[in-house]
Amino acid sequence: MSLALAACSGASSTTTPDATPPSAAPSASSTGEAGASHNDADTMFAQMMIVHHEGAIEMADLAVERAESEEVRSLAEGISAAQGPEIEKMTSWLEAWGEDTMSMGGMGGMGGMDHGGMDMDGLSQEEAMAELAGLSGAEFDRRFLELMIAHHEGAVEMAQAELEDGQNTEALALSEQIVADQEAEIAEMQQLLSTI
Repeated sequence: MSLALAACSGASSTTTPDATPPSAAPSASSTGEAGASHNDADTMFAQMMIVHHEGAIEMADLAVERAESEEVRSLAEGISAAQGPEIEKMTSWLEAWGEDTMSMGGMGGMGGMDHGGMDMDGLSQEEAMAELAGLSGAEFDRRFLELMIAHHEGAVEMAQAELEDGQNTEALALSEQIVADQEAEIAEMQQLLSTI
């Protein structure tokens, strides 16, 4: 703590470049695991995965209304039901961390993560939704599955990046769960595609 005070008083010549910043003070752990230490990778993961999940729910809700196949409709209901609570969890982390919960607000260039995570077969969320809105019957079901597979692959990629670079234990645990859940759903969707 004396290091932080010395830095504030202008006597910074005694501090070292790798000194612990004041934001990493032990008091952060008093807010629980979500409020415990986190890094930029954890923040970006939560912010971007919220946007990604919102896109998946938007697509899934459309499929619940329009899918011809009961299996596709059931899958879409499951996706929507699982990802809503995950959005709430990640939003609560960002609030506990004192980070921006408006995922895209002020983020500037997001590196490769938004492109790998958000594009589906080269389409943005808006383009994918517009394409799906123009389809019906088995054609809708087939395209929904193709786009959702690509969407899930993006989520897996984002979660794996968090597992490599993240620090927060809850965020890392959710990343592992997302990889497992979405890889299982990708396999299920590939199986459904083969029957349409």
